[in-house]
Amino acid sequence: MAGQEQRGSVRTPFTCNIRITDAVLGEFTVKSRDISDTGVFVIAAPEDFPPVGSVVTAQVQGMMEDAPVLQMEVVRVASEGVGLRFMDV
Repeated sequence: MAGQEQRGSVRTPFTCNIRITDAVLGEFTVKSRDISDTGVFVIAAPEDFPPVGSVVTAQVQGMMEDAPVLQMEVVRVASEGVGLRFMDV
């Protein structure tokens, strides 16, 4: 049905800075909107992000020293931001 939630994981509002590294676009920082067991949604202009299917690395900034660097796949691009799926967990 249209408008029904399709995701299997509960999303929790969560705001932090995340450093993204892409082989083509280089390194840039975005802000998260929410997080789930399977991924994170970040606020970003779609044209500033690699396309769906791309793999980037992501690291939370400013919350802990030496945060892990995670591989993430771009799984959704929307006007308000980009959905990333955790690949390492």
